[in-house]
Amino acid sequence: MISSRNEVTQMIVSAKVAKGLKWSDIATRIGASKEWTTAACLGQMTFTKQQAEVAGEIFGLSDEAVAWLQIVPYKGSLATAVPTDPLIYRWYEIVNVYGTTIKELIHEEFGDGIMSAIDFSMDIQREADPKGDRVKVLLSGKFLPYKTY
Repeated sequence: MISSRNEVTQMIVSAKVAKGLKWSDIATRIGASKEWTTAACLGQMTFTKQQAEVAGEIFGLSDEAVAWLQIVPYKGSLATAVPTDPLIYRWYEIVNVYGTTIKELIHEEFGDGIMSAIDFSMDIQREADPKGDRVKVLLSGKFLPYKTY
């Protein structure tokens, strides 16, 4: 018996490693972007029934595990307030250094509101550079203005 979505995430990661799969190939089979699919496989998004069944086939999951993939997860994957993984910590550092700049520029352009992480997309690409390849990340979120009431 499975007691949490985290157990299913561990099953998925273990099967991915054991089968030598790539997130982009998994995403193609599931029919979504590699970014969304990876987040879903890591327990941060909800699969549709069809997507969950495909994931079940890919990873060799039980019917119970496939059912867990269709339950709205508790979002937030970091175990600590300040991440300790060096790559994730650098994102934390980016927000610490540039967060107020991003906020100011969004407010100047759009007004008082937020960038949605719900109506959102992300694209991560490798960008060739003679001085060393670069990571290119494009984040696109719908602007949601604060309402007066």
